[in-house]
This record gives sequence, structure tokens and C-alpha cells, in this order.
Amino acid sequence: MKGFAESYVMYDVIARKLPVWAYIYAFVELGLGMAYVIDFNPRITNWVTLIVMSVSILGVLKTVLDKKQIRCACLGAVFNLPMSTVTIIEDALMIGMSAWMLTFF
Repeated sequence: MKGFAESYVMYDVIARKLPVWAYIYAFVELGLGMAYVIDFNPRITNWVTLIVMSVSILGVLKTVLDKKQIRCACLGAVFNLPMSTVTIIEDALMIGMSAWMLTFF
């Protein structure tokens, strides 16, 4: 958790101002994953996903476009993976998925 939070706070717009968000965010994503698996209130799950990932992608886009060499927080301190367009694609797919499900389901 510490490795994730230390990496995440370097590029997330909320975590920079409120570092505790870096710890909370990991559990928000875990909760969203579990909500999808158990089909918990899809409308709420998709709205939360859309909002959380839309905010998250802002910091990722800024970091990648500024060509900053920041370690992606996705694996914490386990691997030293640089933030890249793959991170943007991952966030964008989650935003698109939740928006699509809100629109058509």
C-alpha cells in the first residue's frame, strides 16, 4: 500500500492535495471491481466508475503529455513500470465502459 500511495500521489490531482486519497483510491477500485463481479446496483457502480476514472485520467494525461518519467502506481513498489499511453488507454476504456453501460443498460 505504501508503494502504491507514494507513486500515486506523484500524479493524481486529488492525491496531490489530499494524500490520504492515495490510500483510499486503492480500496475504491477494489470495491468497484467487487461491485461489478456481484452485480451490485449497476447504475451506482457505473456512475462511481465514470466519475472516479474521469478524475484519475486528468493526472495521467498531464504526466504523459509533460513527458515526466513517473512510475505507474498500478503495481506499487513491486515493479518499476513507467507511466505511459497504456495507462491512459486503461483509464479511457474504464470511462468508456461505464458510460456505455449507463447509456445502454
